[in-house]
Amino acid sequence: MDLFTLLISGLFINNIILTKFLGMCPFMGVSTKMESALGMGVAVIFVIFGSSIISWTIYHYVLVPLHIEYMELITFILLIAAFVQFVELFIKKSAPSLYKSLGIYLPLITTNCAVLYVAQNNISQAYDLVHTMVNSIAIPSGFALMLLIFSTIRTRLQQNDVPKAFQGNPIAMICAAIMAVAFSALAGLV
Repeated sequence: MDLFTLLISGLFINNIILTKFLGMCPFMGVSTKMESALGMGVAVIFVIFGSSIISWTIYHYVLVPLHIEYMELITFILLIAAFVQFVELFIKKSAPSLYKSLGIYLPLITTNCAVLYVAQNNISQAYDLVHTMVNSIAIPSGFALMLLIFSTIRTRLQQNDVPKAFQGNPIAMICAAIMAVAFSALAGLV
């Protein structure tokens, strides 16, 4: 797969939120405000990109030469947890208001299955370092894009009259399903 196709695929066509339903917890929880969605999107991009590159390096230069590839899962989880702690400390120190608005969802990046999915996907697809970098920036950028689009939709929903039975998460889930259908039309693009 060439790099441009990999980029477009991660951004739009195989978007992890709309096609694999990974990262739904922050998608539903942080998307009520644009500032929170932007902060979470940037944090997820940083964590996925950084942890995926380091995971790829550790896998190919430590685990494979030592013939301990079976330690992949525990190694990646520890690495992701360390990365999220670093991001949490950095945001807490540099942007306290953003830290407060992200709340519990920031440390929950550790348990965000999208982060582990990207690290393992790079290994299972046998990507080289360049393909790993492109894939590791495309997927979280697609995640951030959907988070921003969804936050604007939820802002509009809060300003309109929604029947009481659909207020809150029910109408948000319906909108997410419509987004998934709309973006599935891009499948023939590449």
